[in-house]
Amino acid sequence: MAFVKGAWRILVAIKDGLVLLFLLLFFGLLYAALSFSPKPAKPIGSGALLLDLDGSIVEQPAEVSATAILSGSGDQAKEYRLSDILTALDAARTDDKVKAVVLDLDDFTGGGQVAIARVGKALDAVRAAKKPVFAFATLYSDDSYQLAAHASEAWVDPMGGVAIAGRGGSGLYYKGLIDKLGVNTHVYRVGTYKSFVEPYIRADQSPAAKQANQELAGALWQNWQDDVTKARPKAKVAAYAADPAAAASAAGGDMAKAALTAGLVDHLGDKAAFEEHVAKVAGDPSDKDETDYAAIDYGAYVKARKPANDGQIGVLTVAGDIVDGEAGPGTAAGDTISDLLLKALDEKDLKALVVRVDSPGGSVQASEKIRRAIMEAKSGGLPIVVSMGNVAASGGYWVSTPADIVFAEPDTITGSIGVFGIIPSFEGTLAKMGITTDGVRTTPLSGQPDIAGGTTPQFDQIMQMGVEDIYRRFVGLVAQARHKTPAQIDTIAQGRVWDGGTARQIGLIDRFGDLNDAIAEAARRAKIDPAKAKPYWIEKQPDKFAEFIQSIADREKDDAGAPRDLIGREAKLQQRWALQAVADVRGLVSGAGVRADCLECRGYGAPRPASQADAHGWLALLGTAWH
Repeated sequence: MAFVKGAWRILVAIKDGLVLLFLLLFFGLLYAALSFSPKPAKPIGSGALLLDLDGSIVEQPAEVSATAILSGSGDQAKEYRLSDILTALDAARTDDKVKAVVLDLDDFTGGGQVAIARVGKALDAVRAAKKPVFAFATLYSDDSYQLAAHASEAWVDPMGGVAIAGRGGSGLYYKGLIDKLGVNTHVYRVGTYKSFVEPYIRADQSPAAKQANQELAGALWQNWQDDVTKARPKAKVAAYAADPAAAASAAGGDMAKAALTAGLVDHLGDKAAFEEHVAKVAGDPSDKDETDYAAIDYGAYVKARKPANDGQIGVLTVAGDIVDGEAGPGTAAGDTISDLLLKALDEKDLKALVVRVDSPGGSVQASEKIRRAIMEAKSGGLPIVVSMGNVAASGGYWVSTPADIVFAEPDTITGSIGVFGIIPSFEGTLAKMGITTDGVRTTPLSGQPDIAGGTTPQFDQIMQMGVEDIYRRFVGLVAQARHKTPAQIDTIAQGRVWDGGTARQIGLIDRFGDLNDAIAEAARRAKIDPAKAKPYWIEKQPDKFAEFIQSIADREKDDAGAPRDLIGREAKLQQRWALQAVADVRGLVSGAGVRADCLECRGYGAPRPASQADAHGWLALLGTAWH
C-alpha cells in the first residue's frame, strides 16, 4: 500500500511538473509573440538568387500551426506563394546585383502543372536577359524536372538520376472490405461521371470514369512533354520516359549517366562541385553565406521587391477546399472569403475584381456564399474577371460563374459540374455482432439518417431529389454564365473533369492566360491603362502572433529522413496509401458522411494536407456535396 501511495505521489508530481512546464512555455511564447517585431531588412548584396524550394509552390500558403512547430510534429513542409516567386524572378531579370538564379530542387515536393509552367516562363525570361539559371537535385521527379528543364544548366548528383513517371496511377477501392464488414453505403448522385463515390461502391473504376480519366491524364502528359521539349529541344524526353529501363541498361544501370546521355541534364556532380561552379558566376561567399558561393536570400529579396498593396484591381483568392464557416489562408472558407470581399468593397475604391481560383470544390453553401459576395461586386458595377490556376472544379467552378470573362491555362483542371452525397449505415455490421435496433417514429424522417439501423425509402428519395435539385441549380448558373441552354451544359457536365484546352473548345472558359493577363483585362474593362494597373490583394493580413510563428518556421530546415535516392523516395511516397485510406475512412464515417472533393483533381494540384469540412447535420447534405 505504501508503494502504491508513493507511486501515486510521483505521478501527481510529474503531472504538476508538466502543467507548470506547459504554462511557462505558453506565457513565454505569448510574451515573445507580443514583443515580436520583424528584423530590419538586411542590405541585399551581389550574387546568385537562391530558390531553395524545400516544399511546394501554392497559390496561397496556409498558416503555420503553432502546435506543430512547438511539438515538432505535423506536416512541416514549407509552402511558397506562386506570385512571390514570380515577383522575385521578374525583379532578378533586370537587377544588376543578381548574377544568376539557382534552383535547389532536392526537397521540392511539387506545385501543379499550371504553377510550374508559369515559373518556367519566368525562368525563360531570366535567361533571355542573359543571366544563367542553374538547377541541382539528387533525384528529379516530374515536377522538379519540369522546372530544371528551363535552366541554363541542369545538374544531377552522380548517385541520383531523373525519374519521370508521367500522369496516372491507381487509387484505393473499398467495396470488398465494405461488403465484408456489412457496411451499407447510401449514394445520392447525378450524372455519369461520379467517380468520387466509386471507391465506396465499386472494386474498380467504371468504364466511363476510366475513359474520362485516361483522356485527362493523356492531355496533361502531352502538355508536360511539350513544355519540357520546348525548353530543352535536344533532350530525348519522350524516348527516355517511354523506356527508362532501356536507357538505364545502356548506361550500365547508372541512372545519372543515362539522364546525361539522353540530354536531360548537362552535368553530373555533387552539391560541392555544383556550388563551386556557381561561384564562378556569382562570386565567392561571405562569412554569413551557408553556400560555397555568394547567395542572395530569397525571402529577403521578395520582401524588398514586393510592391505595396494599394492597387485598384481587387484580387480575391479562392484556394484550397471550399468549406463552411471561417478558416485561415490556404482554405477557402465561405464566411471568411465573403467577409473579406464585402469589407474591401466597403472600404476600398476598387475599379474591378479578379477572382483567382485554385480549388477542387467543397461545400455548396460556402460556394454560394462566395458567389453572392462576388455578385455584390458585380451589382456595384465592377467588371469581374476569373483567373483559374491548377484546379478550378466543382465548387471552384461554381464561384467562377459571375465572371464577365474566364482565363485559364491549357493545364488547368476544370468543370466537374455535378453533385453527390454519400452516407454509410452499419446495420449489417451490427447484425454480424448480434446487435439490432428498434424504436418509434412520428414522421418518415424521425431519427434519420439512422446510421445504426439504416435509412428509410422516404429519406433516400428526399436526398436524391435534393441532390438533383442542386445539380439543376448548378447547371442553370453555368448555362446563364456561358450563354448556353441548360441542355447544352448538361452534355458537358455530368461531373466530368476537363483539361483547360478541351474546356476552351467546349466553352467552359474564354481565353488562355495567367493572373497578369486577367489583371490587365480587368483594367481594360475598368478603363484603366493596363500598364499602370496594380492589384489589391484581398486577404487576411497576418497578426503579430502569426508572423512570430512563421519566423520560427522560416528558420527551420530539417533534412533528416528525406530520402533522395529512387528507392527511398518511392518508399516515402507510398506512405500516401496509408494516409489516403485514413482520410477516406474519416470522410465516410465522420459527420454526415459527405465528401467535398473532386477525385480526379487531387493528383494534379500542389501537394498539401486535405482539410476536413465541418458537418452540420443531414439537412446540410443537400448543400455540401460536390463532385
